[in-house]
Amino acid sequence: QVQLVESGGGLVQAGGSLRLSCAASGRTFSRNTMGWFRQAPGKERQFVAGISWGGGSRYYADSMKGRFTISRDNAKNTVYLQMNSLKPEDTAVYYCAATPTLRVPTTIRQYDYWGQGTQVTVSS
Repeated sequence: QVQLVESGGGLVQAGGSLRLSCAASGRTFSRNTMGWFRQAPGKERQFVAGISWGGGSRYYADSMKGRFTISRDNAKNTVYLQMNSLKPEDTAVYYCAATPTLRVPTTIRQYDYWGQGTQVTVSS
């Protein structure tokens, strides 16, 4: 069982940056692939980024490449999402997710554990 708590969301102007954190409980954090998803009002939840157990594999949605960076610190049971050059269309609730698989999945159904989400609002 893994419990996830996101933090770091807020209001930022376009072009600004935010770093989201996801703190995980449970001794098996280091053996979970971690992902970030987001859901804008009226839209489906979408994959943002994912990172493998040891951090050696990272995947990003095309629209986030070059702007977002996912990382993890297994000693702190925490995964991060550094978001730069933010745009109004990045406004959404951002969710952290975990799955005990070796590969980095990009679909919702492949993740077993979810946080409650943190709101990110980018003003123009």
